[in-house]
Amino acid sequence: MDTIGFIGTGSMGSILIEALLSAKALSPSQIIIANRTPAKAERLAERHPGLIVAQSNVELAKKAQALLLCVKPLEYRVLLEQIAPALSPEHLLITITSPIKLAQLEELVPCAVARVVPSITNAARSGVSLCEFGSRVTESQRQFILNLFSQISNPTVISESFLRITSDLTSCGPAFISYILQQMIQDAVSETGISQEAATYLTTQMFIGMADLLKSEIFTLPSLQQRVCVPGGITGEGLIPLQESIPGRFAEVFRRTHAKFAEDQELVADMLCHQPQEAAGEGQS
Repeated sequence: MDTIGFIGTGSMGSILIEALLSAKALSPSQIIIANRTPAKAERLAERHPGLIVAQSNVELAKKAQALLLCVKPLEYRVLLEQIAPALSPEHLLITITSPIKLAQLEELVPCAVARVVPSITNAARSGVSLCEFGSRVTESQRQFILNLFSQISNPTVISESFLRITSDLTSCGPAFISYILQQMIQDAVSETGISQEAATYLTTQMFIGMADLLKSEIFTLPSLQQRVCVPGGITGEGLIPLQESIPGRFAEVFRRTHAKFAEDQELVADMLCHQPQEAAGEGQS
């Protein structure tokens, strides 16, 4: 699988391509890309000379044996119908979206299918990528996926039953934590008059330092809190309103993400059984 195709060069598709290039896991000449809006693919190729831009999804499928499908779930039916004539049992399809079950994809294509759910943290060649393998994936294909994504993340094999919660923690988690930190910054500004710039800088550096402590395994999350929060100290006083309001809050977050996930799965299953209404080919914008 010397040439890898990316269908969809939107937000996550471009992040993966650029992370793999930055890690030198792939060279530009090993990547062929296609997008519903050709100009987006052309702009990405201009930034990374050597990237190959396919004129269509079918052309891409003919030139690459491993295909990363970086398109929105409801675009899959049209996409699969487009590339079906070019697919063979030797192909490997890797979806990066979660609502589509691998078993559903296997019913529609003659080849092996797998899932890799990336995280925005992969842009820094860090964090986790979640890997799930379909029934046709061979050991060599499995190792290919794990080896490739180990260049930009810590690939972690998961089961379908934990797909949603693991995605919540690793893929949605950066947005959740970012929101919480932004609220801390805003309240610091409004309560004390510290500048937005200073509060943002200090909070960002605190978070980076905290991540370094955890990465080096100097502390765990519980031991870090215990070390900072000395009995009778100021930190403990500050924790009181958090202890009163945060426990159980993420249970509601996860209930909502799981409910939306179930809704999306139903929509996708219905879409895969019916004729699509619009064209596919572009990833997240």
